[in-house]
Amino acid sequence: MRCQGQHEEAMDKFSQFEKQWMKDSLPAVEIGDTVDVAVKIQEGGKERIQIFNGTVIARRGRGPAEAITVRRIVQGEGVERVFPLHSPKVESINVVRRGDVRRAKLYYLRDRVGKATRVREKIDAGGKN
Repeated sequence: MRCQGQHEEAMDKFSQFEKQWMKDSLPAVEIGDTVDVAVKIQEGGKERIQIFNGTVIARRGRGPAEAITVRRIVQGEGVERVFPLHSPKVESINVVRRGDVRRAKLYYLRDRVGKATRVREKIDAGGKN
């Protein structure tokens, strides 16, 4: 039974080590949401913030390794970027609109063009009595 206590102690140390890299507050980002991701970009000696707007098509990982895949169409070409949620390069994530989807991964959007890539908007009934 002594090994069990050592294992738990090691896991506690590991989880505390992980917590130092994690951000305190993140918005509730779900699959199908349209988001604005503010990313720090290094250009020469200067650093600036660039906004990447798109639809969240996937979410994976846990803890500090958690990441979302965001897809958008630029000049008729699909562009996807993977953003680690707890990365210091990700300045902020702003949810523009909520998507109403029934799947965990929206990879089928890769084969769609134009208006077919739209995702239904979730209707929030919380404000109406």
